[in-house]
Amino acid sequence: MTTTTTHGPLVSVEGLTLAVGHGGREIVRNVSFDIAPGEMVGIVGESGSGKTQAARALMGLTPPPLVRTAGRILFEGEDLALAKPARLRELRGARVGMVFQEPMTSLNPSMTIGKQLGEALALHRRDLGAAAREARILDMLARVGIRDPKGALAAWPHEFSGGMRQRMMLASVMLLEPALLIADEPTTALDAVVQRDVLELMVGLTREHRTAVLMISHDLPMVARFTQRMVVMRHGEVKETGRTDEMLERPKHDYTRELLQAMPRRMPARQVPDEAPVVEVRNLVVDYAGHRRLFAKAVPKRALHGIDLVVRPREVVAVVGGSGSGKTTLGRTIAGLIKPSEGDILFRGRPILRSDAGWEDYRLQCQMVFQDPYASLDPRMTIGQLVGEGLRLVKGMSSPDKARRVAEVLDEVGLGTAYAPRYAHELSGGQRQRVAIARAIVRRPAFVIADEPVSALDVTVRAQVLELFAELQKRHGFSCLFISHDLGVVEQVADRVIVMQDGRIVEQGPRDAVFDAPQQDYTRKLLSAIPALEPTPAGGVRLRWRFGAETPVPAFA
Repeated sequence: MTTTTTHGPLVSVEGLTLAVGHGGREIVRNVSFDIAPGEMVGIVGESGSGKTQAARALMGLTPPPLVRTAGRILFEGEDLALAKPARLRELRGARVGMVFQEPMTSLNPSMTIGKQLGEALALHRRDLGAAAREARILDMLARVGIRDPKGALAAWPHEFSGGMRQRMMLASVMLLEPALLIADEPTTALDAVVQRDVLELMVGLTREHRTAVLMISHDLPMVARFTQRMVVMRHGEVKETGRTDEMLERPKHDYTRELLQAMPRRMPARQVPDEAPVVEVRNLVVDYAGHRRLFAKAVPKRALHGIDLVVRPREVVAVVGGSGSGKTTLGRTIAGLIKPSEGDILFRGRPILRSDAGWEDYRLQCQMVFQDPYASLDPRMTIGQLVGEGLRLVKGMSSPDKARRVAEVLDEVGLGTAYAPRYAHELSGGQRQRVAIARAIVRRPAFVIADEPVSALDVTVRAQVLELFAELQKRHGFSCLFISHDLGVVEQVADRVIVMQDGRIVEQGPRDAVFDAPQQDYTRKLLSAIPALEPTPAGGVRLRWRFGAETPVPAFA
């Protein structure tokens, strides 16, 4: 496909301001940045900073309440802010492509992969016949790592993992060889290895056609590795912009330094007494029945293969692994939400699976913090009711005592009693996760299972929640099974680390031993996908890649 030759930037955003109606509240204020042909630029900032809306404005995809009240958006010399809808439709896909945050909601669940990938080609490349379009799609699917491209054409989005769906989204965008690719949090829900693979694939494809990339993310290590320049936004304004390496090592704005200081980093190892375990798992096996297909029997799938582990008093044991490794299944089974096929769970040395009295005591002493606080909080109940629900079965506790305990816990998690009459939808993501933690600790449990408790939070809120969790764990002395695919977070909070792959434990040991001297290739592969952080005298960080991992991607020649 021929491209328009430009002199200077491919994209130039000049003084862009977006408001809720004319004269309404400004969401984006006086934002300016350039993108050169073939350059990768990252926009970083907290949730609500305006980074996504500023990027969507390039394609005319801002939601209807938002209007441009000032500024220009020049793409190949053309002001897109003045372009008519028909012209924007010509540019979308053909010249400007976008990979959205959640591929499952971006892909149409009622259309096969082949039909979805063929839509844009049929619309923008009418010179290609059906056979040529299919050949082009098959070639692109193979290049993005789909093992059976022909079979994928007739498959549906739900039949693929998150990483595979994101590869297909990338394939659909790159089929048209756009001049600009906008990637909005393209790897948020993916584990470290899949995240790295998807991004390296994106870099490889865009370099072939000298496609410029605008990457929107709150993941600073990812931006550090894959971009040449960075734009930092807060409250709708650009706070700092410049070369990525220079901004990381020598940040000039206080907010940039705040973002960098909020990145997870290893804390000194704690001394956990070698006492009798609070929870012990022996030979735990979980089988799923599988799906029954037409004229075929359901094939059962083994999710956990004979898992053995112990969690000692006041210890934080982290379970890590790629998507599908079985770590969440393990946590939910230990919590009693999944019935194991074989094995046993012991609480304070007492088997509980076949003991009604032991099971009741364990369920009251074991609490869980789920990954998505909004989905796990009943929208019909106030915050006070949600937190107080855990006290319903406490014997000998009066209503005034329960109210005092709820108020005390809300203060402990940094919310206060003013939040008690509110509902979950009135709170931010970080506040909702604080409520979820308060609900888990209100009974003063002995054991807490935290399943990806900060994966949906931006960098500064994540740091606050992790600091809160560590303080509460130290104060109340509960043991914790911490499940996460974010190895940076694990490095900060864990005393001991368990590495899982395909439903098996492949390595376990003290945190420092696992992170500094892993014994298994799979563990080294996981760790090589994330950087170690080294503070700089200027208040920034320097990223050091472990175990021979690639250095940050250099600028285009």
